[in-house]
Amino acid sequence: MSFNEKFLVEISSLPDLKNPKLVCGLPGSGFVGKLAVDYIVDKLQGKQFADIYSSSFPPQVTIQQDGTVDLIKNSLYYCKTELHDLVILTGDAQPVLPQSEYLLAEEIINICKKLHIDIIYTLAAYITGTFSKTSKVYGTSTSPDLIQQFSKYQIETMNKGSITGMNGIIIGIAKKFNMKGICLLGETSGYVVDAKASKAVLQALLQILDIKLDMTELDKKVEDTEKIIKSIESQATREGYGQMAMSQPSSKNLEYIS
Repeated sequence: MSFNEKFLVEISSLPDLKNPKLVCGLPGSGFVGKLAVDYIVDKLQGKQFADIYSSSFPPQVTIQQDGTVDLIKNSLYYCKTELHDLVILTGDAQPVLPQSEYLLAEEIINICKKLHIDIIYTLAAYITGTFSKTSKVYGTSTSPDLIQQFSKYQIETMNKGSITGMNGIIIGIAKKFNMKGICLLGETSGYVVDAKASKAVLQALLQILDIKLDMTELDKKVEDTEKIIKSIESQATREGYGQMAMSQPSSKNLEYIS
């Protein structure tokens, strides 16, 4: 193994897939996307077939359950379903340099071509800075035709702002390679690990893909999120900051997305 190059892609073997779709959820604000894709991998018993290492990832290792260490990495899994198979991109971190995000996105697109993937879905966070009782799902796409389908799934179309990080860059690069892409963003405060927002984007994705999953375990994590939010609000009240907003934010607050 050498880190002279930006990225090292280790593929055990390329799976034989039926009408595959790529779903990406790398760590970001609220871990919205990562929680969702990791849940898919768990429930559909995904099989890992590739790891991506890079010197552009944060300089640290992760501690495994057996006490050993492993380098920070991104991983690819495949999951079999009745209608179409899924390829899942998850990972420990995003690259720390902007240039490396573009290079990693190109690596992902190259893998998509080898697997004959025709569309990429990315799951991300729509940061509002306030707590809300329900998490809306917002969407953007590489194609107006795909955007026209959003209303059928209660997805609100974004018409301004930006998406920072890999969960946005991947579909931007996909468009340059004439691939279709959709980014679904779960409304979140940005203050906590937000399982509620993760569930919202996951439900929207599953509707689009016509896949059913048992959400019981994720519902338990949603309850944990709500408890944390209540604790934060109680502490803020005790310290004289007043109750943090629990209402739908104004459009002005939604201009900046991550």
